[in-house]
Amino acid sequence: MSAEKRYFVRRCAMMLIGILFICICVGCYRLSGFGVDAFTCMNLGVSAFVGMSFGTWQLIVNAVILVIVFFTVRKCIGAGTIVNMVCVGYGADLICWLTLDVFQIEMTLPLRIAALLAGCVFAGLGVAFYMVAEMGIAPYDSVALIIEKATKKKIRFQYARVISDVTCVVIGVVFCLIAGGSLWMIVGIGTLCNAFFNGPLIQFFKEHVSGPLLEKGRVKDVK
Repeated sequence: MSAEKRYFVRRCAMMLIGILFICICVGCYRLSGFGVDAFTCMNLGVSAFVGMSFGTWQLIVNAVILVIVFFTVRKCIGAGTIVNMVCVGYGADLICWLTLDVFQIEMTLPLRIAALLAGCVFAGLGVAFYMVAEMGIAPYDSVALIIEKATKKKIRFQYARVISDVTCVVIGVVFCLIAGGSLWMIVGIGTLCNAFFNGPLIQFFKEHVSGPLLEKGRVKDVK
């Protein structure tokens, strides 16, 4: 196999691993009961209000954002975009179903704390992995890039991500309250950690984990 093909395969692997990490992240946040990530918070709140499954509603929202991305930062669209749109919502549903219904694991406080910490780590790692792969990113992850582009980089990615995340949390809270749902199941310390720290974590993992990992493999292929 040529160096170019090996590099392509490595990028595909990083993209798929990144999306798997995001599935685990969303599932862990939901299982922790300490609040979910910002985008999930919004979609859980709105899906409860409209009476639709989380996975289906998230797919619809991603499709709408994708149209905006197409006309603004089209380079962000790729195979990873489609896989992310379809798989993350249903993947998170699957993880929760397996944990609670199939294996009937009781989420004790230590397990909930572990799930929260895992969610925080996998959130940053997942996005960092598939952004570096450059095979398309989730429509929502493109929102921060759209803000960065619209402000001519006056607002850097990590800060643009904080803005979009906090906005999603506000929307999720409003719709959850209107629907009469349990607010504390979607908003908590995990939501706040995700909204304010996920952007910087993504940047950190891109610079120190996923980026070096991809480039290290590329150097080996060239040699």
